[in-house]
Amino acid sequence: MEYDDNQLIETVDQDGNVITFVLYDIVEVDGQEYALLLPSEDADDESDEGELVIMRLSKDGEDYIFETIDDDDEFNKVAAYIESLDDEEDDDEDE
Repeated sequence: MEYDDNQLIETVDQDGNVITFVLYDIVEVDGQEYALLLPSEDADDESDEGELVIMRLSKDGEDYIFETIDDDDEFNKVAAYIESLDDEEDDDEDE
């Protein structure tokens, strides 16, 4: 998975703080799209140790809305899917 420095996303947390993310990837699970985001300060870290944030994507006309995932089952399903992608990448690198 690769990220594009030009795709910066700004969100506001519950305390009103603006957080800037880099859009790392978009995955689809059970017909729903999810954004994989890296906090912009972690995106420059070459070690791949940055904290990945998963948000549900909804469409509002032409715009996307980034929503937190409050349902633990939904979050766990998406996280498991992402881990399976990482496992496939690791298997491909071993060949």
